[in-house]
Amino acid sequence: MLNYSEASERNKQPIFNRLVPYLTADTRVLEIGSGSGQHALFIASQLPQISWQPSEQAQYVEALALNIEQLATDNIEKPLTLDVREKWPAQRFNAIYSANTLHIMSWQSVQAFFVGASRGIAPCGYLFVYGPFRYQSKFTAPSNRAFDQMLRERDPQSGIRDFEAVNALADKTGFSLVADYEMPANNQLVIWQHSLITKPA
Repeated sequence: MLNYSEASERNKQPIFNRLVPYLTADTRVLEIGSGSGQHALFIASQLPQISWQPSEQAQYVEALALNIEQLATDNIEKPLTLDVREKWPAQRFNAIYSANTLHIMSWQSVQAFFVGASRGIAPCGYLFVYGPFRYQSKFTAPSNRAFDQMLRERDPQSGIRDFEAVNALADKTGFSLVADYEMPANNQLVIWQHSLITKPA
């Protein structure tokens, strides 16, 4: 498998366990930043009644497509090239999922992520975001502080996001917080649900 991730392999089952109650029959899921496709391949193989649409940025989509072509079940679509700052797919999805992406984006891209998600989600659809967060400007573990420092040294525009700021973005784009689950390795799985009416900017 190209771009294989040990972390993705470790966290796929805990994430799946939390997602299952929200992924009902005929759910169409758009994944933002699919990476190697390990989460898509695992979750879709366990839930044949759903449809999973992987996506990646242009420089990573070819490797993702090869993995999907070789290993995918019938309910995984051909990967899309998607940059959150640019045009999103025209169709709407019942759920949007993204793992370990917000902390490697710029804040402007995080803002674009929520705007795009609000336009791409079906009414009352769910948005799932997995990864580390800070709460009230505090890290949940020393390892997350070290990780944040490494991210910012590599790219000053990246870094672990403040939950309160991200949740405010979600609220502004029509999402209401449903759950915030503590996950292994000091990560979170945050779930929002979109309303029928988007709040004005």
